Parts: sequence; C-alpha cells; structure tokens
Amino acid sequence: MRELQDLQLLIDNAVTQLKYPPYPAELYEPIYYILSMGGKRMRPALLLMACDLFGGDVEKALPPALAIEVFHNFTLMHDDIMDNAPLRRGKTTVHERWNQNAAILSGDVMLIEGYKLMMQVEDRLLRIILDIFNDTAVGVCEGQQLDMDFETRNDVKIDEYIYMIRLKTAVVLGGALKIGSILGGADMKDAELIADFGENLGLAFQLQDDILDIYGSPEKFGKQVGGDIISNKKTYLLIKSLELADEAQTAELNKWINAKEFDSQLKVEAVTGIYNTVQVKQCAENAMHEYAEKAFEALEKINLPEENKQYLRDFADSLMVREH
Repeated sequence: MRELQDLQLLIDNAVTQLKYPPYPAELYEPIYYILSMGGKRMRPALLLMACDLFGGDVEKALPPALAIEVFHNFTLMHDDIMDNAPLRRGKTTVHERWNQNAAILSGDVMLIEGYKLMMQVEDRLLRIILDIFNDTAVGVCEGQQLDMDFETRNDVKIDEYIYMIRLKTAVVLGGALKIGSILGGADMKDAELIADFGENLGLAFQLQDDILDIYGSPEKFGKQVGGDIISNKKTYLLIKSLELADEAQTAELNKWINAKEFDSQLKVEAVTGIYNTVQVKQCAENAMHEYAEKAFEALEKINLPEENKQYLRDFADSLMVREH
C-alpha cells in the first residue's frame, strides 16, 4: 500500500505536467495559475488510494485522478466569483487577477479538460465511470446553489444543512473513492460501500470544520476564529442554536445576524456565549461522531483484506483528529 503523502506527491507532479495551448493566453494562463496554488490534493489522492486498495494500477488511474483535481479547481474558480472572494489559499483569486469574464471562461474550459482526462479510462469502464463523474458534478452544483439560497434564509433546518454539505463537500470524496475502486477492480457492491464510507466521512469532516471555526486554535487551525459567525454562515452550530435557544437568546442571535455594522470580536464573543449556554458544541460533536460511525460501518462491509481496511481506518482517524 502506498502512503497518502506519496499519492499526493504523485498528483502534485502530474499536475505540473499538464499542458495547455499558449494561445489565447487569457484562457489558459488562469488554469495554470489556479492549479499551481497547491492544496492538499486530497480528492484525487483518494481516487488513487481506492484503486491501490483493490489491487489496481495507480499509474493508470492518474488521468481520472487529475480529472477530479481539475474539476475541483474549476468549482473553486467559479465559487470565488460567486463569493466575491479576493483571496484563495493566500493568493489573489483568478477573477481579481484577470477579470470576471476570463475566470468564467477559463472555468468552463477546465470542466471540459476534466472530461478529456476522465475519458482516458479503459473503454469497457468509460460509461460507468462517466455516470459517476456526472452525478458527482451535478451534486456539487446543487450543493453550491443550496448554500447560496441559505444565505438569505433564517429558517434553514438541520436536515437541509446536512443535505447541502453532503452535495457540496461529501459527494466528491465518495465519487473519487468509487471511481478509484472500480478502476482497481472492485465490484459494484464494494464500490457503493466505499462511496458510502467517503460520503459519511466527508459529512463528519465538515461538521468538524464547523466546530473548529469557533473552538479551534487559530495557530494550529490556520484560520481566523469565528469567521463563520462574522459572515453569518449557516453552519450546524448556528442552525442548531436557533433551534435550542429560548426567546431572549433567539432575539440576541437575530440581532447579531441582522446587524449591518458591528465589532467583529464582540460579535464572535456574544454568539459563542450563546453557543456555550445552549451547549451546541456537544450536539455538533455527537452528530460528527454519528457520521464517522456510519463511515466505519460501511467500511466493515467492504470485501477487502483486513490490513487494507485498517489503512482506511487510519486515514479516517488522521482526518478526524485535527488539532483543537
């Protein structure tokens, strides 16, 4: 079994080998630019990991893994436009560095380049693999739309939130593992189970992200604490707190949500105070463990040698025990 770091390095090197035409420069330069920003390359590495676990050829699985990475970065490029984001991984976003139209068009061509890479799988598997890729891609778009819808709603329920993060975040992890397992020779039952493992792990990971945004240490987590509170992001913590809060707490939360001008630190302290009173962190941690447990249940049913299952268990543990 290859180590995750080795697979991530393999992807990193393969990304630098991707070649696009030099002309028109405004179309192709942004692609090189966003792909060169790095990141953890987790999604394509999962595809290679699943292929390896089922005894497949990791080198042969590189083009579809790159397809996942190019597709993921296409979604980031378009997300940044929708969010009006000035920075991505500490660097100027594509629409800021070039312009919005260039970013839209470059993103469009990235999606097509992703398909060209995905089509390099064997003909006998092409239709199955493309079906999974299509379902994954549509899910991500649906998730992004719901996320934007939620920004203007104050009545979002927990099950709607879980549905949204499943689509926006978790289905790509599941889809990558499913494609990789099929390329590695898994039957459809095991491919479904490993996708299930990935999706539930993705949900647990996102819930952990919500918790760490408020309760994580900024030095270890590398993010501003309370960023979600400042931007009124509908996270598990906010939605659940609105469910649990009494009348006075609800009024206080709504006051901060609706405030146009505020001191960021005061807002984070006040909202976190309510979170602590209604004990929402405990609820979020319970939900996180519940989805992690579902991931492990799916993993148990996969027809793989015990040592390969242990590899996936260790991977899940490493993902879920980030520094508080």
